[in-house]
Amino acid sequence: MTEKKSTSLDTSILYRCNQKYYDRLLAEYELGYTQMLLLFQIYEAEGIPMNELAVSGSFDKGTITKSVQRLEQLGYLSVENSESDKRSKLLFTTEKARKIIPGLYLEKQRWFNYLMSDLSEDEKTEFLTLFDKVLKKAVAYNETHFEETGVKIYGLQKTTCLDYPGHLAATVFTGGCNYRCPFCHNRSLVFLEEADQEISESDVLEYLSKRSGVLDGVALTGGEPLLQPGLKNFIKAIKGMGLKVKLDTNGSSYTKLKELVEEGLVDYVAMDIKNSLGKYSKTIGIENFNTENVEKCVEYLKSDVVDYEFRTTTVEEFHEASDFEEIGKWLKGAKRYYLQNFEDHGNCIVSGLHPRQPEELKQYLEIVKPYIKEAGIRGVGE
Repeated sequence: MTEKKSTSLDTSILYRCNQKYYDRLLAEYELGYTQMLLLFQIYEAEGIPMNELAVSGSFDKGTITKSVQRLEQLGYLSVENSESDKRSKLLFTTEKARKIIPGLYLEKQRWFNYLMSDLSEDEKTEFLTLFDKVLKKAVAYNETHFEETGVKIYGLQKTTCLDYPGHLAATVFTGGCNYRCPFCHNRSLVFLEEADQEISESDVLEYLSKRSGVLDGVALTGGEPLLQPGLKNFIKAIKGMGLKVKLDTNGSSYTKLKELVEEGLVDYVAMDIKNSLGKYSKTIGIENFNTENVEKCVEYLKSDVVDYEFRTTTVEEFHEASDFEEIGKWLKGAKRYYLQNFEDHGNCIVSGLHPRQPEELKQYLEIVKPYIKEAGIRGVGE
């Protein structure tokens, strides 16, 4: 499996390495890394109010209160009431702290120089500039408590005749999924890599608007589109162009699916049936998975509230004939059901999985046919 870089994990590793370095350094002073940083801030602005200290370092108030109490107990800090605001606490370093802080500055510089030692001066300047931009973005996000309301899009197939059968469509790939199916060939849409390029919602809508006279519709897939908080508004914009909408879903979000259907925002639903109910957890990679929503979605779609199909991707390691007997009984009376064989495109969550043989798919098809009005095979082995 190709190694993927994770900025979140890398940041955590750097933080922990940083902490280990300072933990060894500060042990003799009974200080922790965060306490050292607070001492630096107070030393550089003697008399700084406690609440300002929290804001300047993006610390929560609980962390600041505990750290200040500890520093005061150790004799590194004195706390005084503000004369202008009796509720405000002013912080000052003590002589004990001032004796060790210059040496700690030297150690901080030594560690920084070590980390930067393989960079040229230009690279160091560029790194610090970019790091400052990223940091300011993170701080601004947390200060505004910004809430995501849009749709995260990581792929756009501009024209397809396959994803929305019977229609010339564009396919929009949303990011994020609550399943971890080992055979999923869209690994990057499940474990979103920070470096993956997101396509702006406005760019996608602009393209669809320009092609609305040519395209019949849009297929929304993923990932799991129903996880997107702004999906309804996104679909409304698409429908406003006169385009049909096909939704691919794993059936885990019954309430959201029902809401979209009842508001007339979806023209066709393709729901994945991962396996027989008894093997669902293993097949989707989640232990003790509760299939209640999946079962409710199946019954809801079987009531013909919207045009729909069910489908199963067959994998040698997960499916056998008895599973399709169970699936057939479960879906009994359904309008459409299709089998599609697993294909390894090299980007699966788990490597080394195998498709079923064409004759096996035909056997499975014969098992489910008595229960379902229209059943067939798509793709390999068709």
